[in-house]
Amino acid sequence: MNPFNAKNIQQNLEVSGSVKAKCPSNIALIKYWGKKDIQIPMNPSLSFTLNESYTETTLAYSPKTTDDYSVKVYLDGELKESFAPKIIQFFERIAENIGFLKNFHFELHTHNTFPHSSGIASSASGLGALSLCLVDLEEKLGAEFLEGEKTQKASYLARLGSGSACRSIYPGITVWGETDRVVGSSDLFAIPYPYQIHENFRDYQDTILLIDEGQKEVSSTVGHNLMNNHPYAERRFSSAEENLGTLIPILESGDLHEFGKLVELEALTLHAMMMTSSPYFILMKPNTLKAIEEIWKFRKETNLPLYFTLDAGANIHMLYPSTIKTEVQNLIENSLKSLCHAGKYIQDFVKIS
Repeated sequence: MNPFNAKNIQQNLEVSGSVKAKCPSNIALIKYWGKKDIQIPMNPSLSFTLNESYTETTLAYSPKTTDDYSVKVYLDGELKESFAPKIIQFFERIAENIGFLKNFHFELHTHNTFPHSSGIASSASGLGALSLCLVDLEEKLGAEFLEGEKTQKASYLARLGSGSACRSIYPGITVWGETDRVVGSSDLFAIPYPYQIHENFRDYQDTILLIDEGQKEVSSTVGHNLMNNHPYAERRFSSAEENLGTLIPILESGDLHEFGKLVELEALTLHAMMMTSSPYFILMKPNTLKAIEEIWKFRKETNLPLYFTLDAGANIHMLYPSTIKTEVQNLIENSLKSLCHAGKYIQDFVKIS
């Protein structure tokens, strides 16, 4: 199952240099929770790619002769020795796809436009940016790509590092996971959403309430693995597929209330699976629930289309059209900011052309 073997390199590898890439994070609306083999999802997912929350990476390379992987990782100029083992594990997974990884010593210099522990998926943007760097380097060394193949290969590589990272390679709305409901979808890489999107979703806002900036008590990897013996797993996988099918006509019609109801259901279902696994766990915090109640109260009083989603953590992504930015900002300042850690929140949006 490897459609992207290492390309033939037409230049010698006794060269030094660097490549750069930028990759945003994303927030899943239709969630995937549970995987098999190496990073194969148990159900399809659909996400918004964020615009302002991204990782910039410079990958410097220099030739070496030792038969091993050699990498140093710098975050904002500071050496992070604890990051190197994960990158080496990633290199081991993609060795048959990128043939020159042992020929070079690599230095990754990376910067996030958002706090590293903010609950935005830095692994998605970080591994996405690294994957884009690697295919750029492969091309720079003389490999040839067909139209669209280079980006698709970057998505394939990113998936092997972090499942959700494959969705970050593309802007706008992205789908990952093979499903009859989306033409061209695949378990191996993400694709841009191929169907019509209503103008209501242009310049769609995502304000992230930073309820908790601490390390998650249960990692996503552990959470995914707990789906293997989960009593409700099969029903969850089928409901995600059904919800994706329901979302497609909603994205075309522009019904913001139906969109929001479905997205909130997906978010709460994700956390319900966590609370009913064995062992069970809860990633939401008391202020997560308080913020949700404030959002519901606001919506009931105004009938404005403000909704939320949650990742596998405590922080809240508030989703709404740009036409109600003023009203939402007032809600944040008056009722929600005090629920955030140190009053922090991030303004972002999804850009759909």
